[in-house]
Amino acid sequence: MSNTPSQKEQFLVITAMGSRSTSLASLLTRLCTEQRCLIVSSRMSRHGTCAALLLQVGGSWDALARLESLLPSLARKEQLTISVSRSNSLEERPEALPYNVFVTAAQRPELVPELCTFFQQLEIEIEELYSFTYLAQHTGTLMLNLTLTIAIPARTQLSWLREQFLDFCDELNLDAVIEPWRPLH
Repeated sequence: MSNTPSQKEQFLVITAMGSRSTSLASLLTRLCTEQRCLIVSSRMSRHGTCAALLLQVGGSWDALARLESLLPSLARKEQLTISVSRSNSLEERPEALPYNVFVTAAQRPELVPELCTFFQQLEIEIEELYSFTYLAQHTGTLMLNLTLTIAIPARTQLSWLREQFLDFCDELNLDAVIEPWRPLH
């Protein structure tokens, strides 16, 4: 099998949750490989006592069907929660600019939904969302750290967007930055 899925290949998106992160990753990635499926992308994180794994798997229709049929029994045997969805590649996406948004603020339950709604109202897609809370070292205040990767439509005036975003952040008393996405390497 090639390293990149061909145009005829199909995709499954698998979400899995369990208590043992290494076992979860090992079981699912091995099963995908044994069924001749390519792991196109993956993410895993721990949330309290629960580990969550997200996989996009590519392959021929029969390889994906075999994999899909094996997942329910694996879930029962290993006490996992598994959900599967068919997916297609995003070949016909509108032209957009990738940007990162970094937000730090005192934690309030409404902050993440308000930020998501702000971008939704501007028709800006959120590609990734990552947040966590922590206690500030000197004050003990519960803080939120949020990182979004967004896709800004190419037609959007960047200076206007920055102004709208900064006004929004000022209203909510958020320390935030919006800047072009850059690869790590």
